[in-house]
Amino acid sequence: MTDSFDPRAVATKLHGLRQAGKQEPTSAFPLPADLQQAMETQNALKAEEGVASNAWKVTVSPEGQPVTAPLHPYAETVSGATIAWYPGLKFETEIAVRFGRDLPYRKGAPYSRAEVLDAISTAYLGAELLVSAVKESGAVSFLLFLADRLGNSGYVLGPSISKSIIDTAASTPLTVTHGGRTIYDGLAKHPKGDVLSWLVDYANDPLRPESSLKSGALVTTGTLSGAVELAEPGEIDIRFGDGARLVFSVV
Repeated sequence: MTDSFDPRAVATKLHGLRQAGKQEPTSAFPLPADLQQAMETQNALKAEEGVASNAWKVTVSPEGQPVTAPLHPYAETVSGATIAWYPGLKFETEIAVRFGRDLPYRKGAPYSRAEVLDAISTAYLGAELLVSAVKESGAVSFLLFLADRLGNSGYVLGPSISKSIIDTAASTPLTVTHGGRTIYDGLAKHPKGDVLSWLVDYANDPLRPESSLKSGALVTTGTLSGAVELAEPGEIDIRFGDGARLVFSVV
């Protein structure tokens, strides 16, 4: 891409498509040339959407670069939240964590997993909803997908859970129903095995903003149920482990 790339114009187009519940192919967009342009576009989209929450998702690019995007719309509830349904909407069960102290970027020795875990004050059961304004999501241009807030279209933060579950999630039973139909029933499974994997990568990323991973920030850590497409609106009922439960609706 050339210097003519306009982050605000791309953000405006993404925002308009999101509001209309529509998608366009990657070929219909000018593409960000690098991580900086992608994040400039994401920040412009965040401003257009009026994102106010201090809640984030974290993952890595296909090349292994840690990246984040804000969660919006964002709700904290055990029962009763509603998130808008759109064609192609997908659902993921996740564990979110809140930081109890700042974790500034540190030169030299990287943060260990234990140090990142120690900075976390609380763990929660959560649910992410995803649908991108980009038809192929990140399959053609991950940077454009990053600009589109990594496809996030809503997040519901549920009850707090034992922090120890961060270490045992892969052996924790998980059942999810949608409109009374079971869409996941088995042991929770994270793409990297360890729910803190991407967060540790991000904590040690020299490119992350100085304002990131401050006390009070909430970070969701990746799916435990895969991404399940929701073909229609309906109530979601998540039961995790011995008693954690989160109920909300897509409407």
